[in-house]
Amino acid sequence: MKILLSGATGLIGTETASRLLAKGHQVTRLVRSSATSGDITWHPENGELDCSQLEGFDAVVHLAGENVAQRWNDEIKAKIRNSRVQGTRLLAQCLAGLKNPPKVFVCASAIGFYGDRGSETLTENSYAGTGFLSAVCKDWEDATLPASQKGIRTVNLRIGVVLSTKGGALAKMLPPFQLGGGGILGNGKQYMSWITLEDMSDVILFSIENDKLEGPVNAVAPTPVTNAQFTQALGKTLGRPTILPVPSFAVQLLFGQMADELLLGGAKVLPAKLEANGFQFRHGQIEEALRHTLAKN
Repeated sequence: MKILLSGATGLIGTETASRLLAKGHQVTRLVRSSATSGDITWHPENGELDCSQLEGFDAVVHLAGENVAQRWNDEIKAKIRNSRVQGTRLLAQCLAGLKNPPKVFVCASAIGFYGDRGSETLTENSYAGTGFLSAVCKDWEDATLPASQKGIRTVNLRIGVVLSTKGGALAKMLPPFQLGGGGILGNGKQYMSWITLEDMSDVILFSIENDKLEGPVNAVAPTPVTNAQFTQALGKTLGRPTILPVPSFAVQLLFGQMADELLLGGAKVLPAKLEANGFQFRHGQIEEALRHTLAKN
């Protein structure tokens, strides 16, 4: 298939591009500045995209967005929101106006949609939460409506914490844990819904190929864990103690609002739609997933 991919240089995008190419698909990158012949350039913050260049693709995978794992201020929050909502709306409107639109539009979202929900079990049918990230995710998914209303099968992947040593949360956690300075965050009861990088790219391929998959899809492993369980599993995998808890006030002091929503809050999210459609996870248990991920480091 001919596949258009945004966010191709990010953690998930790099892995996905490699997997698509290995399966014999033709991948064209949608980028802000072209480094390779054949790339399509766009500037979503300015509404700049030559829609005619999007004719004839079989699938579009949209992963681009500003990193949320940084201390938030008004400027950063605007970048986080605009990079997702404006870019997605521009792309969806372009796809809706094509003579030869793609059959499927796979767009990233996040489990931040659900907000901080304690131990409540959440599926794709659960309502949106409250807070900044929840509002961003809702608007992000709504921005795909022009494509779905046109009849393009649209999949909104609500992505959890992606485990990789190449980037993301785990890569940031490793140094203190390797030095024996790891520990729970806050009370450790907040849930962490995770997925390995390999399973994440598998989910994207599955979303492209499975005609029955549509709408919100939770891209998480079937066994969410609490922060305390994750901390114990990571310490055990590394052979390091995890006896230095980080109190909530210290996390809030370091990271502000981002700490409350991303680090001290959590959601127990299950991949109901993926399992109902027969998706097979490579890594379903946190200890095995961490062993596999760290062995690739």
